[in-house]
Amino acid sequence: MFRLSKITDYGIVLLAHLASRSTEDGPHTAREVALETDLPLPVVSKVLKSLARGGVLESHRGPKGGYTLVRSPAAITVLEMIDALEGPVALTECNAGPHRCEHEVGCPVRAPWHVINRVVQVALDKVTLDDISDPCFSATTSPLSILRREPSGLSTRAEETGHSGSVAEGR
Repeated sequence: MFRLSKITDYGIVLLAHLASRSTEDGPHTAREVALETDLPLPVVSKVLKSLARGGVLESHRGPKGGYTLVRSPAAITVLEMIDALEGPVALTECNAGPHRCEHEVGCPVRAPWHVINRVVQVALDKVTLDDISDPCFSATTSPLSILRREPSGLSTRAEETGHSGSVAEGR
């Protein structure tokens, strides 16, 4: 079964919580976020640090320190969130990178898995933190309408890194 880890699930909950807070309030501490989300402080601290290392949150030190989103919720994709917490989305070993599977050269289903993996990546890139923070999102959005959206971040990240994001590259 393809499933996100509990830590990633918590991370997305924490990001949705931060997205719902006013940016005028300034940075939010791990302690206050833990209290407001009813999640254990050690878990919240660990997840917020991972999200900061992954470039989704910015960490502010000092007496008025805490965490803030690096961009608006509309500019942060679910793909970015998962990537920051778990690494690149890869449904099979061969999608994680070249030479990860001893059978990749002669595998008859390698190419279809690359296509499927890319479809999942594109779908996750079209849903934003703003979307999942919106209580009406699931009631007003059909899965197929999401696939017709322009991807939020893949093309931008591909341009920044010089990768085309082609299926053959596996991202």
